Amino acid sequence: MDSRYGTCRVELHESKLSSLKESIYSLQSGVGEKLVELSKIILPILITSSLAYSKSIISMLFLGHLGDIELAGGSLAIGFANITGYSVLKGLAVGMEPICYQAYGAKRWDILTQTYRRTLSLLLVAALPISLLWLNMERMLLWLGQEQNITLIAKIYITYSIPDLLAQAHLHPLKTFLRTQNINKPLTLSVTCAMIFHFPISYLLVVYLDLGVRGVALASAWNSFNINMGLLLYLFRSKRSLRPWEGATMSTYLQSWQPLMALAGPSAISVCLEWWCLTSTALPILGFCELGNCIQTAACGILIGSARPMTGCSINFTSFYLIGLPIAVMVGFKYELGFVGFWIGLAAAQVSCTCMMVCTLVRTNWTHQANRANTLTQATEGSKNDLETNLLS
Repeated sequence: MDSRYGTCRVELHESKLSSLKESIYSLQSGVGEKLVELSKIILPILITSSLAYSKSIISMLFLGHLGDIELAGGSLAIGFANITGYSVLKGLAVGMEPICYQAYGAKRWDILTQTYRRTLSLLLVAALPISLLWLNMERMLLWLGQEQNITLIAKIYITYSIPDLLAQAHLHPLKTFLRTQNINKPLTLSVTCAMIFHFPISYLLVVYLDLGVRGVALASAWNSFNINMGLLLYLFRSKRSLRPWEGATMSTYLQSWQPLMALAGPSAISVCLEWWCLTSTALPILGFCELGNCIQTAACGILIGSARPMTGCSINFTSFYLIGLPIAVMVGFKYELGFVGFWIGLAAAQVSCTCMMVCTLVRTNWTHQANRANTLTQATEGSKNDLETNLLS
């Protein structure tokens, strides 16, 4: 009796152990497959982002080659352009992401293409006042006490950067339009090809044609136009991607702007708040801050994807301007730590932003969000003031 009982216990133990091993193997296999799928998405984006940063490095190298005044004026113009122009376009374009992702998931192709066309129009319209502001930058900087010779160089650079502004106004929604369809390789190839030609184009304009600062700005614009042309060529030849110009009518174009504007506004504020704070510190971001920024970026992407840009905007404002900026000012000036104080303030902003976003995600009711996403794609009628029911109408 005891021996049979012992044998049964051993067999039961071996059965449980075998079942546990199978579960672990299945889990490892599933995790491995997901990591492979995720890497196929991440690697092209990582390569694209790295190459995009190299564009700024090449521009700085040529500005430094021209002289110290040209480097100072060009850097001033680039900072001014980031604060007043590129951050605004980037933020407005982020507003189309939740609509496009959820439209693609619901296979509402018409809504995906309509959102692209509306966002493109919105960014082109926004580029007009930004261009006027850039053209009048000189008097603003002189009024703020900037040196005349540096201001003159900055004005030249930013004036010849207006073509790049227009190119970026088209590029941002085009990248989002492709990315929401899980199409990343064409952008990577386009950016790679554009960067291969960026250095020789810069040399041609800056050195050979002796255009100086104007050549640096025009080379940057040329790079953006090359990326646009590469993506448009892909759209014309591709059988996989949707074509955003198909099915375009004036009636559909003029309708249902409210959902996009409701998301674009908070998204623009959120992106601008972060860019302005980082640019105003005029400091390189430390590795510690970048670790927090990785988590923050991922969490912010989840909030945007779930059509909650206002939450991200509130968190960014609180962390960067109510926490990080006062700490930077107090530590940098009151305790006379200078740049180190600014670093400490930036680190505090990143840490607080990351913590608040993670807490927001942990406390999220995902069942409610799933039902909400389903409601968004259904475009239910009868609640015109409710973003959740007419986002995709």
